[in-house]
Amino acid sequence: MIHMRISNRVDIPQHIGIIIDGNRRWARKRGLPIFKGHRRGLDKVKEMMKWCRKREVKILTFYVFSTENWKRSKVEVGFLMKLLGWSLSKKKVEKYHREGARLKFIGQRWRLPQKLQKAMEEAEKSTQDNKNITVNIAVSYGGRADITEAVRKIIKKRIFSEDVTEELISFNLWTEGAPDPDLIIRTGGEKRISNFLIWQAAYSEFYFSPKYWPDFTESDLDLALQDYVKRQRRFGK
Repeated sequence: MIHMRISNRVDIPQHIGIIIDGNRRWARKRGLPIFKGHRRGLDKVKEMMKWCRKREVKILTFYVFSTENWKRSKVEVGFLMKLLGWSLSKKKVEKYHREGARLKFIGQRWRLPQKLQKAMEEAEKSTQDNKNITVNIAVSYGGRADITEAVRKIIKKRIFSEDVTEELISFNLWTEGAPDPDLIIRTGGEKRISNFLIWQAAYSEFYFSPKYWPDFTESDLDLALQDYVKRQRRFGK
């Protein structure tokens, strides 16, 4: 394993976005039902939270289910919804709470089953004061939908056009003005953003891993961080 000194390291990304990709291919490669891949992928999310907290990353945003994923089979979508609900049982949320993790959910929450919406609300409420790490779970999320919803909010507030600023738009996104991601990691070998945080990622650094998400390891995270710290982030300057 690659070990990195992280104490007081200003070059460690404070906000990492994760495009989870490869769960289904991981399962098919092993002759398993795709549901096994999604289940293993959820376990990897928990591991990633632990690894990043240890490295003093402050915000993690996981791209779990996109607005386009609704086009998948009803059976697969139904399983994913149940899996999310299972991951938010009181016992599991209490574990996140003990670890000092704050859970937040971003996306078209109204499209989700009512029982899942309630579990999300309860998880957010019970972890809202935690400070160790904030974990955003993007469910039924799309960057274009995020921007569209922000525009609708601004119009409803009757804000004059000349008062619309980038800061105002950022504040009305589902991420609510949180710091933009410094680093976005995508697993699975694909090299595209897939409608993830397209406003917030304007100056993010990207790291593409060939590994399927269930195979991603702590050493792979350190490889991504090593690559990140070598970058020169000039923000157009």
